[in-house]
Parts: sequence; structure tokens; C-alpha cells
Amino acid sequence: VGTLPGGCDSAGNCFCRAEFAGPRCEQCSPGHHSYPHCYACSCDSRGAVDNNCSPAGQCRCHGNFAGHSCNQCALGFYGYPSCTPCQCSREGSLHSTCDQDTGQCSCRPKVTGLRCDSCVPGAYGFPH
Repeated sequence: VGTLPGGCDSAGNCFCRAEFAGPRCEQCSPGHHSYPHCYACSCDSRGAVDNNCSPAGQCRCHGNFAGHSCNQCALGFYGYPSCTPCQCSREGSLHSTCDQDTGQCSCRPKVTGLRCDSCVPGAYGFPH
């Protein structure tokens, strides 16, 4: 499947097309996946560790990135491609994740702010 014209040498090692590897071109080369098709990995350079991927095409993402190609923020981060930590207030927010576009945390009743770290007007004594 992946051999070049000229086939193999006398030792049985084949000459492979760039997307194939192995003595008989029986696997995908680094940066390719899904043998015997050997498609190029589509890893986003901003979020991926490198351009290598699993046999199914999943890229290896830095901790603050997620997705098949590492082209979105992981939970707890927002604002792709910077993927900044949410930093939601433990006392004022309902959970540690935030809106992945705006960074707005989900606030408890009578609490406000991007990180849910202050009282709404008319209330006082945060976090109580």
C-alpha cells in the first residue's frame, strides 16, 4: 500500500511513501494516522504538544487545551487560543468551570463579578 515504485531492497526493506513507515511500509509515519490511509495529523500548533497523534488521530494537548486537534480550551480555561484559567471564587461560584468564550463563572445567588468574587448591589459581607 505505502511502497514507492522500486519496491524493496534485497534485505526486504521497502522504500516507503512519506506518510508510511516500517520495513514493509506497514504503519503510518510520525505525524500520520489511520493505517492504511495514513492521513496527516491535524494538530493545532497553539494547543498541541507536537504534530504527532494517536492511531485514531487524537493529538497530544497541552494541559489547558482540549479537542481532537487541541483547538479548544480545556474545562477550567477560557478564551481560545490563550486558554486562560477561569479562577472562579470557591466561595462565590457554583463550580470551578466558566464560560469558555467569556470566562464568566456561574455565581451563587447575590454574588456577581467575572469570578463571582463580590456582592451584588444592596448585599454586603462577601463571601457570606
